[in-house]
Amino acid sequence: MRNSLFSAQRPRIAAYAISVTCVALLSAALGSWSLATHAADAAAADDAADKGVVAVQTVRVQRATIAQPVRAYGIVAASASNLTTVNLPYVARIVQMRVQAGQNVTRGTPLFVVQADPAAVLAATQAKSAVTLAQGELARTQSLYDKGLATQSQLAAARKAAEDAQQALAAQNQTGVASGSKVIVAPLDGVVLQVSAAQGDQVQPGAAILQLAGGSSRDARANVVLGVEPSDASAIHAGDTVTLHGLSTSLAKAAADGHVVLVGASVDQQSQLVNVGANVPLGQTAFIPGTRVAADIATRSGTHWVVPRAAVLKDGHGAYVFQITPQNKARRVAVLTQVENGERYGVDGAIDGAQALVVSGNYELKDGMAVQTGGGAPR
Repeated sequence: MRNSLFSAQRPRIAAYAISVTCVALLSAALGSWSLATHAADAAAADDAADKGVVAVQTVRVQRATIAQPVRAYGIVAASASNLTTVNLPYVARIVQMRVQAGQNVTRGTPLFVVQADPAAVLAATQAKSAVTLAQGELARTQSLYDKGLATQSQLAAARKAAEDAQQALAAQNQTGVASGSKVIVAPLDGVVLQVSAAQGDQVQPGAAILQLAGGSSRDARANVVLGVEPSDASAIHAGDTVTLHGLSTSLAKAAADGHVVLVGASVDQQSQLVNVGANVPLGQTAFIPGTRVAADIATRSGTHWVVPRAAVLKDGHGAYVFQITPQNKARRVAVLTQVENGERYGVDGAIDGAQALVVSGNYELKDGMAVQTGGGAPR
C-alpha cells in the first residue's frame, strides 16, 4: 500500500525537480548576460568619453601694444643733477627774502632782493670809466700815429690797454653788479628745497642762498632717482615710460607718468642697485620732494597678440594655445612668449584673430577635438 502511494507521488517530485533546475539555469544565464551588458556599457561610456565634446571658456584675441614692467623704488628730487643752487658772484646783502622752503615756483618768480656791496659797485663803475679812458687814449694815439708823432709800439700799447679795459668791463657785467636793489628770479620751474640765507644777511661770492629742485615737464633733467636690479638694467633705455606709485597709505592710489632720461652704467656700492633717472611732471601731484615712491618702468614695448596667462600652455614642444575653428574643433597653435605683464602675455604665432581663444578647459584638449564653448558662443 505504501509502495503504491510513493509510486503515485514520484512523477510530481520529478516534475518539481525539473522546474527548480530550469529556474536555476535561467537565473545563471540572465546573470551572465547582465554582466556582459554592463561591461559593454562601461566600454561604450569610456569610448564616448574619449570622443566626447569638451566644454571650454573662450575670449576674443587681438593685437595690441604691450610692455614688460620692471619694478623700481626710489625718491623724488633726489638726483644731484636736478638740483640748482642759487648764489651771487659778488658780495651782497639780502634786502628781502620772498620765498620759503617747500614753496613751488615757476621760471621768473622773484626769489629775493639784494643790494650789492659798495665796493663791488665801485669796481663796476671803475671798469666803465677805464673803458672810456682807454678808448680815448687809443683815439689820441691813433691821431698822433697818423701824423707821424707816435710810434707803432705806442699805438699797439694803446690798443692793448683798450682791449684789457673792455674785458674787465665784460667780467663786471657778467656778475650783474648794479647800484641799488636788484631782484633775483627763479631760473627754472621747481620747488624751493632749502633757504640758506635770511633777510639782512651779507653773503659772500659763490655762497649758497637757496636751492631749487626742478620739477617741470619742460626740464629734461631727472627729478626722480630709482634703483633697479642689475639683471633688469639692460632692458631699460632712455625714453621708456615710467609710472610712479606712492608707498604710503595716503598715496596708495596716486600715480604720475614720465619717462627715463638716464640709466646708470655701474652698480651703486651702497644699495647694490643700478640707478635710473626719470623725469616726471610733478607740479600738480602729491609727489613732493623727498617722497619715497615705487615705479613701473615699461620695457620691451612692442605689438603682439595679447592673451591671458591662463591661455598659454607648455609641453615638450614649447608654448602653445588653443583656438576654436568654425567647425567647433580645437586648433593647437604654437606661440613664442615675448612679454609677460601680470596676468597677460604678449605672444607671437600663427594666431587667427577671428577665432576664439580657449582660456578654461584647455588642459583637456587635443588638436582637432570637438568642443562646446561656455554659453554656446565665444566670450
